[in-house]
Amino acid sequence: MWFWRLRQQSPQSWPIIYTLFNHETKTLGGMLTTMSLSIFYVSLRTNVTAPQRTPPMSSDFLAQIDLIPQLGFGLGLKDTYLDDLLTQHGTLDPAHQVEWLELIPENYLDKGGFSVHVLDSLLDAGFPMTSHGVNLSLGSVDALNPQYLDALEALFARVQPVWFSDHISFSSSQGRYFNDLMPLPFSTEAVAVCVDHILQIKQRFPYPFLVENISYYAQIPHPDALSEAAFLTQILEHADCGLLLDVNNVYVNSKNHGYDPIAFMQALPLDRVVEIHMAGHLETEAMIIDTHGEPICPDVFKLFQWAYPRCRNLKGVLLERDTNLPEFQTLLAEYTTLRHCAYDSLLPDAFAPVLARS
Repeated sequence: MWFWRLRQQSPQSWPIIYTLFNHETKTLGGMLTTMSLSIFYVSLRTNVTAPQRTPPMSSDFLAQIDLIPQLGFGLGLKDTYLDDLLTQHGTLDPAHQVEWLELIPENYLDKGGFSVHVLDSLLDAGFPMTSHGVNLSLGSVDALNPQYLDALEALFARVQPVWFSDHISFSSSQGRYFNDLMPLPFSTEAVAVCVDHILQIKQRFPYPFLVENISYYAQIPHPDALSEAAFLTQILEHADCGLLLDVNNVYVNSKNHGYDPIAFMQALPLDRVVEIHMAGHLETEAMIIDTHGEPICPDVFKLFQWAYPRCRNLKGVLLERDTNLPEFQTLLAEYTTLRHCAYDSLLPDAFAPVLARS
């Protein structure tokens, strides 16, 4: 069972104790897995105020978005696939080729040896790269980690990412990192914290910056909560950055929290979408879990077919697979299906009424 507790601690701060109890779920094989008891504490100061200016009538980011290269369709970088990627690059039919790669920077920060060999080999082969991080902790009231930023800067000097991204979440508190992306209250205070951090990041790095909508399994209560779409929109507009739209996260949240995924996407500034993520999830009796370890399901493909033509500034679509890695040819087949799905009607006729909505 999921629940939360909210209590007043002092006039200067209020804590959220976000508690996740053991929950057993049955996998397809009948095995039981346990999501262990975890307690996360975040202190959000009430003296943090939302941005006072109104959303800009013009946007530097949108004005310059045409300068971002069109990358096409790509894969999340996994060292396991190094030889396969080098072999297929430039030899397969263009309809099947992986056009670009996205690295998770935490896998390569301050590393040498084989990690550097992987990056240099793929860069030398001509693969454009982007970066998708998990440790900026945009929603934490802690200051940005200067050691992490220095390491990121050194990595980017080697990789020269076309753009880089992270999540609208927090992943650290008081200098201690969690093994997950934690959700934020949909409050103006949290908007202000995220915006301040994003503006600092944009000032330091010369690459376009995107933020991603996360999957979450409990909503943090707030007396004056915005809608999730309004929360994301305020961050995007006040920080003037791009959106990495994770379609699988939209689907997972819509099922777990009972909302219309298309209505949610309609409420977002889709002209700020630079990248789309597509991935699989695990369905259990209690909830859907965003695992990146299963094939993309038909319902997520249909949401992609709705979103794809409506993101007029889209520069790249990425297939994510982080666990249960299949043989490369199996992954390449799913990648090819995703490419075709952008242009063809590959889905059953039963999905047509949903796709027709606007």
